[in-house]
Amino acid sequence: MKERRILVADDDRDAVLMLTALLRDEGYEVRGVHRGAEVLDAVFNFAPDVVLLDIGMPQMSGYEVARKLRERYGSARPALIAVTGLTRPGDRVQAHAAGFEHHVCKPYEPRALLQIIGELTRAS
Repeated sequence: MKERRILVADDDRDAVLMLTALLRDEGYEVRGVHRGAEVLDAVFNFAPDVVLLDIGMPQMSGYEVARKLRERYGSARPALIAVTGLTRPGDRVQAHAAGFEHHVCKPYEPRALLQIIGELTRAS
């Protein structure tokens, strides 16, 4: 079985370092980026199974990135998980409309996030 690939995108560099370390420890192949535009290139070059994407990034929000990935790849795009500080019920609705499969609020429980990722990677 191929090693599952995860892309972590957050403008908070410490958040990227923490998540990439956690995911590597779990056996995933991981890359991290810090800008929305970098996500688009990394999806093309790295071909992740799942993207953990902060919504509140500068220049290009996670919502915009999700819409662009949906336009470019349709159903062949990676699974998208919003990992965000946006916690209102309307934020979940907006994330789903943009193309996210899951919406995880910061701070999050690492085991719960790993369970979601595990379910998505088993399904792909």
